[in-house]
Amino acid sequence: MADRSALSRPESLSEATALLRKNLAYFLVNYAAVVALTLAAHPGSLAALLALLATWCLLYALRPADAPTLAAFGRTFSDREVLGGLVAASAFVVFLTSVGSLIFSALALGAAVVCAHGACRVPEDLFLDEPDQANPLLSFAAAVTGGGRV
Repeated sequence: MADRSALSRPESLSEATALLRKNLAYFLVNYAAVVALTLAAHPGSLAALLALLATWCLLYALRPADAPTLAAFGRTFSDREVLGGLVAASAFVVFLTSVGSLIFSALALGAAVVCAHGACRVPEDLFLDEPDQANPLLSFAAAVTGGGRV
């Protein structure tokens, strides 16, 4: 991935697009790591997002259907009220704090780096003939889901 001799300027936009598609298939895990590192550059924002994710998981996603309603401050909250509160909290964290702008700028930076590398990386003998073996992450997911095509 970091071999500078394998980088060259594509001749046309269609060649750059074709290279990007091939390189995305081959370097998917590496590109995901690059985007994750750009997001992890701001640990405070990452902590706020993880707290928000934990709140969603505890109060909504992982809550059993037969669980009693949420009770806090001497009041019980219906599932609709809990969902509305979670949506409002998510909107507040993402749009009304600096977390949202940091997320969007980090994702844009990660996408720019991925697109630049993917469009300029010239494949040599990187690609396998069988598409299932070209991406170890997707082949692992296929094995977990019962061998079906992902």
